[in-house]
Amino acid sequence: MTGGIQMDKEQQDKLNAFISENKGKRKFTQSVDLTVNFTGIDFTKQDNRLNLEVRLPHGRGRESKVIFFGDDKNLAAKAEAAGAKVIPSAELPTISNDKVRMNELLEYEMLAQAALMPQIAKALGQFLGPRGKMPKAVIGSDVGTMINNITKSIYIRSKGKYLPTVHCVVGTEQLPTDQLAANIDEVVGTLSKKFGKAHIRSVFVKMTMSAPLKL
Repeated sequence: MTGGIQMDKEQQDKLNAFISENKGKRKFTQSVDLTVNFTGIDFTKQDNRLNLEVRLPHGRGRESKVIFFGDDKNLAAKAEAAGAKVIPSAELPTISNDKVRMNELLEYEMLAQAALMPQIAKALGQFLGPRGKMPKAVIGSDVGTMINNITKSIYIRSKGKYLPTVHCVVGTEQLPTDQLAANIDEVVGTLSKKFGKAHIRSVFVKMTMSAPLKL
């Protein structure tokens, strides 16, 4: 794959053979990871740095846990109905003084009632901010849809030495190959839209414990 936004049959066949060859060889479910290498993009420049949310059409292949910070009873009820754990603002001071609970937050995707964002920033911002885990504000009342979306989304961010490459998860070995292909197409298509196809030099896929495959 050289920057196209949809795999052709040859690439899909390569992916299918790769998944079949490596699937089920470990005692755990392996993630399927994507590496995209760029050319002609200087990521040290602020304008080129990535901070993208990509909703994978078929999700990440793992169950995601969600926390909703909220005091509004209506929103809280909807969040619970959608499977989220609800934390009221009254618990923020307790959490901010408990290292174990702070670290537990990192295991969750997080949403928050918009009115509580300043309190969350004050209590948890120094811990969550540098880790890219600040909650997303819920605008409106459709918290159920936001919970569904956030469990299917990945985040692509420039970091470290700003090398011309990005890595992200696109599923697990348990997803059917056609669904993995659609997830990969979504990521590559999003990056192509931002930078142009010509700036995507190469795309590789690998499992947690496998060698990479060039698409």
